[in-house]
Formats: sequence, C-alpha cells, structure tokens
Amino acid sequence: MNWTLLPGTLMRGHQVASRPSKDYPYSSLEKQKPYFKSLGLDLSSYFNGTLNISIAPLEFEMTKPELTFPLVEWTDLHPPETFSFSRCTVRFEGKEYAGWVYYPHPETKKTHFQNPSLIEVITHEIEGIQYGDVIDIEVNPQEIMIKGYTPAP
Repeated sequence: MNWTLLPGTLMRGHQVASRPSKDYPYSSLEKQKPYFKSLGLDLSSYFNGTLNISIAPLEFEMTKPELTFPLVEWTDLHPPETFSFSRCTVRFEGKEYAGWVYYPHPETKKTHFQNPSLIEVITHEIEGIQYGDVIDIEVNPQEIMIKGYTPAP
C-alpha cells in the first residue's frame, strides 16, 4: 500500500495532553493511556504528549480509523469522549518515528476546537524538535482522507 506523505509544520497545541493546565489538573494523555490500554491500545512506550502538525492549507478527515473507542469515561470533569487512532510515521531530520494519529472526536469533545488542518500525533520523544520546525507525516489513505491532496505523478 502507498501511504500519503505530507509536509507539515509543528505547531503549539492546547498543551493539555502533556501537562496540567487550567482545564485539567493533570496531563490528559497520561490519564487516558490506561483506558486506551484496557481497550487494546498500549501507548505506554510513547511520549506523554502530542505533536500538533499543521498540513494547511490541506485538511484531513478520519474516515476509517484502525481503532475507535466510543465514549471513554476517562475524567469526571466532562462527559465521555470518543477517540480514534490510525497508525502513522513521523519524519524529522532524517529519522522516522512510528506513531498514531490521535483523534478525539469533535462531537464528543466540547472543550477544545481542533483545526481540520492540524493532525495530532502520539509518538516517541523527538530530541531537539521545536515549534515551527518542518516535519513530515505519513498516513494511511485507507483510514485518513486528505482534502485537497493530489499525489505526485
């Protein structure tokens, strides 16, 4: 299968996945990982945060994710959320990092708006990466549709 390779830019996110914030007194991803593990996805070896990769002006749509966990009750601060995941590869400075596109479904995530040009990724820690860096992401076109994308001939 040919995966879709997209250039992107690392952007600053809401910063609730990686650390306590005004919305959560804990890292949301750290709190979610045990729930995901009990449902069949072990993310314990991955960094406790997400990369927010802008593919603008393109947009993505999670069409047929590998995994979807409906209405996960991971906090008592708001109603349950649905999460989908699709494998991906991140490329930065000549190295590849296996990861997962992390997609909290907007219809169940009332507290944060997510731009459809911003792909959120869970992967291993990447040394030296900074906001504004160019980063490539490979996604599975059978699971994620890229609106406005035309493959190179």
